[in-house]
Amino acid sequence: MTGAVELLRADIRELRPYQPADYVGGFIRLNANETPWRPPGDQTRDGLNRYPDPRPGELTERLTAFYGLQPGQLLVTRGSSEAIDVVVRAFCRAGQDNVVTCPPTFGMYEVYARIQGAGVQQVPLERETGYSLPVDAILREWRPATKLVFVCSPNNPTGNRFPDENIRRLCTGLSGRGVVILDAAYQEFAGDDPMHDLLDNHDNLVVLRTLSKALSLAGVRCGALIGRSDLVELLGRVLPPYCFPTTSQDAVLRLLTPEAKQELARRRGLILAERQRLMTALPRLPGIDRVWPSAANFILVESREAPAVVARARAAGILLRDFSRDPLLPGGIRITVGSAEENDKLLDALRN
Repeated sequence: MTGAVELLRADIRELRPYQPADYVGGFIRLNANETPWRPPGDQTRDGLNRYPDPRPGELTERLTAFYGLQPGQLLVTRGSSEAIDVVVRAFCRAGQDNVVTCPPTFGMYEVYARIQGAGVQQVPLERETGYSLPVDAILREWRPATKLVFVCSPNNPTGNRFPDENIRRLCTGLSGRGVVILDAAYQEFAGDDPMHDLLDNHDNLVVLRTLSKALSLAGVRCGALIGRSDLVELLGRVLPPYCFPTTSQDAVLRLLTPEAKQELARRRGLILAERQRLMTALPRLPGIDRVWPSAANFILVESREAPAVVARARAAGILLRDFSRDPLLPGGIRITVGSAEENDKLLDALRN
């Protein structure tokens, strides 16, 4: 067993997984209490009257190849949000264990921990050094009951990517004591991907990926939990069978073609170009006091007039995310990078 497996709740390690009805392609299925006829208008490949594969086998294989992984390293989840829930439930005993978060960051880490009854220990990012990751403070404040640390890189909502060395130091410093959950939802906008090197060298790392951002599939709710194969197998026991819908599987499989991937890469290039254009234009606008560097598909700006700036955008039919009441994000507004036309409308609204 890897060190991370030994940190799992004992009852999860010993859990006997539920055995669903056999799934064999081409066989007549009289073993799952399904209806034999498709519903009217059903154009799915396998039929909505049938349960999907208990674990989406073809999709898992395709995503494993897409991310350049070895078999067994990837678990398909309903968005990366479900993967957060899976790791919290698998590692944390209610009322006993806790997790570390580094605010300002994605709020669902804390929500899922609270739902599980786990404690939340906050070690804030260091604003004075560009919202840097406080590696030394995390290691210093780690307690025996602490199981997980969530690191979002590039971070939401600040937009900055943490150096790979930060992740290596955390994994090394927590070996045998804790697991690093690297949420890489925005990695495609950030350049070189350190995932393979990190996974090869650290058994206490879990990486979360999503198809909701750069791959344009937010409405499908498809994510991936990635790690060492023995750990991934045990984490899969937390998920119910048939959990990934047929329609979502069909949509993702249609995307994972060379032609579709080429088009998505082209669009990603447009986003990066528009990000740079916005970062150049925003500081010149009234009410914008600061623009933080970004390695994601959004930009964090600061304004002493944040509510008024958000209101000006809303009056023009544009929604921005107002974080200005968060003491860790004074005057903060998060702006998603849109199309060139959408960004032009935003700049005009704020300029006027």
